[in-house]
Amino acid sequence: MEIPILFLVASCVFAYFIGSIPFGLILAKQYGYGDIREIGSGNIGATNVLRTGNKKLALATLILDGTKGVLAIVTVLSTATFTLDTPAIDGTTDVLFTTACAVGFFAILGHCFPIGLKFKGGKGVATAIGTLLAAVPFAGFAACLAWVITAKITKLSSFSALVAVAVAPVVAFVIYGGRPAAVCALITLLVWVRHKDNIARLRKGEEPKIGAKKKDKDAKPVSSDK
Repeated sequence: MEIPILFLVASCVFAYFIGSIPFGLILAKQYGYGDIREIGSGNIGATNVLRTGNKKLALATLILDGTKGVLAIVTVLSTATFTLDTPAIDGTTDVLFTTACAVGFFAILGHCFPIGLKFKGGKGVATAIGTLLAAVPFAGFAACLAWVITAKITKLSSFSALVAVAVAPVVAFVIYGGRPAAVCALITLLVWVRHKDNIARLRKGEEPKIGAKKKDKDAKPVSSDK
């Protein structure tokens, strides 16, 4: 069973644009916090949105960023199933698993390098976890478990994220096969590259722990009409 190359290309382009939606930026502006890129790390992800002091807004950003990969994958695989006479996943082939991972990868790419923000986006963790859960669920659950355990031990969110995405390709290889694992490895590499500054701070012992007070001044709503 093969998926037409033009369909795959179109699916990846679609996923990229879904991933490019800057939910953190949109929500922060909508609720009166201005441009989220002007505070903290300048990132558009949930961690930087949390620096506004609005935990609900940060949680909403986290969930919405996580659904980018899920939405892209579900849309593409549903289309493939009903329009290309593609058989349901039955555990005997890795074609759909590989396709799902590839589509998710482009959603993560869109989040990290959104065309509408001059390719300056987030670090891709939430979108990566959503992608893994939708494309290769056992690898996704393993990544979540790895994050929780590592965070509990080290209290380092960034390090926990790096460990989580590193676990995914190994589990994917064991359960889903070589090709899905290879795409998961690309996802891991992308997330690690986006965390290069965090890695540098981790090596110096300067990465702040979960719950630690930040030096960054929290953003405040810039208007009172929200």
